[in-house]
Amino acid sequence: MTDLADLCRHHGITTEYEDPHGEGMRPVPEATLRLILRKIGVDPDGPVSGPAAPQEMVVPKDGVCHLPGWIEDAPGWGLFCQLYELRSERNHGIGDFRDLAEMARIAGRAGADFLGVNPLHALFLADPTRRSPFFPSTRSFLSPVYIALDDLVGHEPGDIDAEALRAGDLVDYDAVVPAKLDALRAAFARKPFDGDEADFDTFVREGGEPLRRHAMFETLSLAMSAEGHGSGWHGWPEALRDVDSAQVAGFADDNADEVRFHLWLQWQATRQLDAAMACAVDAGMRIGLYLDLAVGEAPDGSASWGSGEVQMTGLAVGAPPDVFAADGQYWGLSAFNPGTLRQLDFAPFRDMIGAQLAHAGALRIDHAMALWQLFLIPDGEPASAGAHLRYPFTDLLRVLAKESQEREAVVIGEDLGFVPPGFREAMQAANILSYSILYFEKDGDRFKRPEEYRPTALACLSTHDLPVLERWWAGEDIELRRELGLVGAEDSDAHAAGRAGERRALLDAMRKTGALRGRLPRQKEMPQEVLVAAHRYLARTRAALVGIRLADMVGPKAPTNMPGTVDEYPNWRPSAPLDLSQIATHPDFRAVTAMMRRERPRG
Repeated sequence: MTDLADLCRHHGITTEYEDPHGEGMRPVPEATLRLILRKIGVDPDGPVSGPAAPQEMVVPKDGVCHLPGWIEDAPGWGLFCQLYELRSERNHGIGDFRDLAEMARIAGRAGADFLGVNPLHALFLADPTRRSPFFPSTRSFLSPVYIALDDLVGHEPGDIDAEALRAGDLVDYDAVVPAKLDALRAAFARKPFDGDEADFDTFVREGGEPLRRHAMFETLSLAMSAEGHGSGWHGWPEALRDVDSAQVAGFADDNADEVRFHLWLQWQATRQLDAAMACAVDAGMRIGLYLDLAVGEAPDGSASWGSGEVQMTGLAVGAPPDVFAADGQYWGLSAFNPGTLRQLDFAPFRDMIGAQLAHAGALRIDHAMALWQLFLIPDGEPASAGAHLRYPFTDLLRVLAKESQEREAVVIGEDLGFVPPGFREAMQAANILSYSILYFEKDGDRFKRPEEYRPTALACLSTHDLPVLERWWAGEDIELRRELGLVGAEDSDAHAAGRAGERRALLDAMRKTGALRGRLPRQKEMPQEVLVAAHRYLARTRAALVGIRLADMVGPKAPTNMPGTVDEYPNWRPSAPLDLSQIATHPDFRAVTAMMRRERPRG
């Protein structure tokens, strides 16, 4: 009889992991190992057979992504923002694709080469509380909430109370989503086309069955939620959980106009996103839009409905216990089944990457280590019961590189947290830019010098999970974690004391490199000179690209997302404090972008 441990090793499943308290190795429960084996199509009691999981991170010759020729001689820079946070006098309570186009013009004129945004994946129209862009219903289609109503020929201003929706410092998804959906329905009913119905028909035909299935999901999700069954298919009546059932077919026939409406929404969203990309290029950007790819999808969303074993049903993505999370982390996302991906010649992965790069010049892959392995946790079990599953790294690289090369798109891999040995070296060989965060680029207590940064990297101050520099400088993130009960009083006091040392170390590093000169004014708030100097410091690194958060310059200063919270903090809701029309003349925006133009001029 085959030893279960040997079988798991052959198929790339870890049977133990390191105890975070230094107490040796923790064994993975046998039930977990058997479940993962069954999910990837392997008999837990059968012999060792089939291809072995990769043991080394081999980058094939055809696994190298595109990097533009100009990037070595004239490295670039760009801006990041959360699309929903953009405020304008014409939007409807949430940033939209026309705001994105205008922001691209502003950034391009300021000298930026890219404009990065949060994931634009479809969420759940039937449940606005499910607002995290990193917990999508599907990564292959777009969120219709970002459609600019006033760019639709059938829209009339009286369809929605825009002024009320724009009020306040937070995006009110509970009000915005249903209001925009009603206005979209009105525009569709009034005048869906303007002599371009043939383009819509072509879009639907080319979208094929995946697009039609998503439109059916949206239709059912709204109907089922209205009846109390919930927005996700796990709570629907049994017959409606099967996309191929007679009941689903009958529902689609009875609601053909509604299905067509959701097809139309995807068409409009795609056209408007493409128009924003065109604006970015017209504004002089060498890359254009930079989109973000979530690491997985909601287990009860559009992607997993009717997908068979393309998704790892019954298992959720997370992280093993470590010194920062003694119980591990349960993210709740479903991921691709590597066994099914091989059987389908990686078509689902290829189509998903293509869906992003069809509208962008760069793509950030969240938790890029998923190309090599993912930590999977059985439903209903604690994170400590999970195990790592190896993915077909070489094959996934080939697909990713082919899409990148054909579309001449840059790929960035978010490689924060636990990074397996050799992974960053493999990313470098594959021309996937690493993520270099100033806060973390340290050697002991010393901030790394600009020449110590990796060339194949994107450098920035922080991410959506971290504070803007002004709040980091003041230690407000430490106090907020204390208030939310995420970190105890003793550790918080230690972190606050450590932050004072970090401020001194950063000032010392910037002065030694000439990024900061002269005396700083005596004031409680962080001086503007520090904001400009920190970005000058990054601009002088060897990193191929530098990213600047719009929030660092013009706000919102409140945290975008507080990891470890759900409802305790208004994640993904802070809205910009000023109108788009005021950004280009804001003193911090002007100071930082002028400096970047001097330090990193376009070639």
